[in-house]
Amino acid sequence: MSAATDPLDMDERRRALDAAHEAALSFLAGVDDRPVWPRADLEDMIAAFGGPLPAEGADAEAIVAELAERADPGLVAIPGGRFFGFVIGATLPAALAADWLVSAWDQNSGSSTLTPATVALERVAGGWVCDLLGLPPEAAVGWVTGAQVSNYVCLAVAQHAVMRRVGWDATRQGLRGAPPVRLVVGEHRHGSVDRAARFAGIGVDELVVVAADDQGRMIPAELEAALAATAAGPTIVCLQAGEVHTGAFDPFAELVPIARRHDAWVHVDGAFGLWAAASEKLRHLTAGMELADSWTTDAHKTLNVPYDCGIAVVRDPADAIAFFRTGGDYLVYASLDPWDVNPELSRRGRGVPAWAALRNLGRDGVGALVDQLHDRARQLEAGLRTIPGVVIANEVPYTQVMFRLDDDDATRALGAAILAEGTAALTGAEWEGRPTLRCSMSSWATTPDDIDRTLAAIAGLVPR
Repeated sequence: MSAATDPLDMDERRRALDAAHEAALSFLAGVDDRPVWPRADLEDMIAAFGGPLPAEGADAEAIVAELAERADPGLVAIPGGRFFGFVIGATLPAALAADWLVSAWDQNSGSSTLTPATVALERVAGGWVCDLLGLPPEAAVGWVTGAQVSNYVCLAVAQHAVMRRVGWDATRQGLRGAPPVRLVVGEHRHGSVDRAARFAGIGVDELVVVAADDQGRMIPAELEAALAATAAGPTIVCLQAGEVHTGAFDPFAELVPIARRHDAWVHVDGAFGLWAAASEKLRHLTAGMELADSWTTDAHKTLNVPYDCGIAVVRDPADAIAFFRTGGDYLVYASLDPWDVNPELSRRGRGVPAWAALRNLGRDGVGALVDQLHDRARQLEAGLRTIPGVVIANEVPYTQVMFRLDDDDATRALGAAILAEGTAALTGAEWEGRPTLRCSMSSWATTPDDIDRTLAAIAGLVPR
């Protein structure tokens, strides 16, 4: 191996990092002018990067430059102001730079003894999150990959806790022969809840599904009826802060007391909606959610930190520890380690960019960011209402805007045309049996001008 291809060569490391820095700045500088949706598909990208593995290595600087150039057609302009698909935030500058440091530091952030700096940053950030959202300051905060894993963490802890109440310890006795757990969910829950339940050993046919209103909010009387009509026993009730299509919030102040009367553990899936609690204007949407036992949210959505950065919050750390605490005679333990409250032993310090984002924004800035996203949603809604033939399909209480045309095929065609045109990106959905187009306001970079440009593009594509 020559010095030019030696991965241990310090000068090569500097040149590779310089190349990555240059490529990153170039990409971000051009994000406002590029088509938002990718210009290449998966097969194109496999062709660009594929072929037999070369027998000889290559210079790191050249590899990075090649990587950036070849990847460019397959990249989405998520960091820009006109990506409204799914629920994906952009990345705040402080969070992006902190994430670069996390990679450079390369700290295995499972152990507070091994990596005290990153674990301390995560613990402080977790405390700030709980304070901002009105959650218990003593709660356990686990930094995981995203809302999917956060929902799994919370439901797995909940399942273990409610079974322990009736004398069954799943960590010792397993799930075979265990008392059945009644998992109660809303009609319009996110699919990640069902998947998390499956990871925990609860099948879809076992779910108790409660009816919701036309915006996806669980109906309190229907929850009461469902709990009364099904066999009592260990029970988990899963509520929702922010329906992914409509942005609607379950009425927590009514639902949680009903669940409590049935001795249920209450979990709140608030991947993007929990952040409404940071806004004085929108906090009413989350009233009563602080009464739950566990909460899911996602910092790479509303808080705008890089992937991946899910947050699992459990009211009583003892419940998380009882399920997740690990073993291993070679591991070094402190009083509470990150691996005590989530499934991973080895992981990056994914909470560090969240610390940087929170420190950058401050309490007032987080609230202002949430308000800004809501304002952009209302601006988009108002503009869409002026376009002939467009029908708004939701109440727009938060950051989601759904719309459609009268003809279903025309709605689907409009969605495809918007992506092809390139000004903005939004994704299709189904609501009440009809196709819709859904826009999620998630990016700090979205300006009023971005909304105006998007509206002009949509108006030009709507059939007359």
